[in-house]
Amino acid sequence: MSARPELTHPGDDAIAAAMSRTLTALTAVFQALGDGEHTLNLVAERTDDAFLTGRTDLSIGTEPIRLAVLDEDEFCALRALLVFALEGSTMRSAVLVATTAAEPNPRACGWTVHDGWLHPMDAADLQLAVIPRRDVPAVLRKVYPAPVLPQLPDTDEENPHA
Repeated sequence: MSARPELTHPGDDAIAAAMSRTLTALTAVFQALGDGEHTLNLVAERTDDAFLTGRTDLSIGTEPIRLAVLDEDEFCALRALLVFALEGSTMRSAVLVATTAAEPNPRACGWTVHDGWLHPMDAADLQLAVIPRRDVPAVLRKVYPAPVLPQLPDTDEENPHA
């Protein structure tokens, strides 16, 4: 007998709706971040107490419009993790942090997942999350409030998280 609770398998319709929301959410995140070099980090806690992480590095340009990802496999893994985070039945919590390369220090903002969408993370909570540990060399990031991301209503099914 497993010490962890069993995961409930979401239905195909729920996964399809979450995939649609994920593509909308990532588009909104890319637009909010704008031009530059960015790193997205996603940390999620499953309902069986396991922690999962995803990370991808990307470059965004708006004139002309371009999106370049450094590693396709990392991007696909982060996107899949975000699908399950937005679907919600197998995840307890999730946080997406975007770090933008900037001088003299990178800047960061973040969103928490709840009710099937990305909502701006409290800047004070994010500041605590990105403070480097004293025993680990790391770059200090300037934290700023994440923008509210526009959410389009689900058209294929009723949103169970609304």
